[in-house]
Amino acid sequence: MPMTKEATLTKEATEALKHISTGTITTVLLKKGLRNIWMRGTRPLRPGLPRLVGPAFTLRFVPAREDLATPESWSSPISTRTAIEAMPEGCIAVIDAMGVKDAGVFGDILCARMVQRKVTALVTDGVVRDVEGVLATGLPVWCDGAAAPPSVAGLTFVGWGEPIGCGGVAIFPNDIIVADQDGAVVVPQALLDHVLTEGPGQEKMEAWIVNEVNNGAVLPGLYPMNAETKARYAASNKK
Repeated sequence: MPMTKEATLTKEATEALKHISTGTITTVLLKKGLRNIWMRGTRPLRPGLPRLVGPAFTLRFVPAREDLATPESWSSPISTRTAIEAMPEGCIAVIDAMGVKDAGVFGDILCARMVQRKVTALVTDGVVRDVEGVLATGLPVWCDGAAAPPSVAGLTFVGWGEPIGCGGVAIFPNDIIVADQDGAVVVPQALLDHVLTEGPGQEKMEAWIVNEVNNGAVLPGLYPMNAETKARYAASNKK
């Protein structure tokens, strides 16, 4: 069924997250005990995509069953076509394809409609089809490659707006998704403030460390910082 819960991601939080890398988010949340937030198999379909942020709109496939996974199912009330019409502006569609790589979950026509609905991006642990057309739509896509066969060749679509597993990660409707060149991660809403508080500081610290390395510093005592390095870093922030 469609999602009914409203997303709470503000414009300010969205803009702030665009300046925090997925690598930094995994580090910050690791310190809170979350080890499994990066969705395996989610790679940008084309290079150079900007970091994108949005609330998750979840879709779920199960293994294909011959009486259900048919071209006729595309006209069913429970179909990917109907799900797209329920996608709110600004969401990131997250598709649980169980890592299946021999059937494309979405193609150029569906992606073109998502663009019309102002969907921010598509993230899946599966693959897409009609890659040339998908790229032409301009919809940012993170996936695990491409395949010519349609979804029903290997998958059965069963619904949207429910908890899913994508790339081995639990995704709930309206979880916060951040995707960049390293893939896609999930930020639970309850931990958003933590990421917004700790993320910028982590980015700043690592940029300082990179500068130190570029100036010839050795890694022991620098990364991670020992007491002396921490004092130098603190002093540099006061200048």
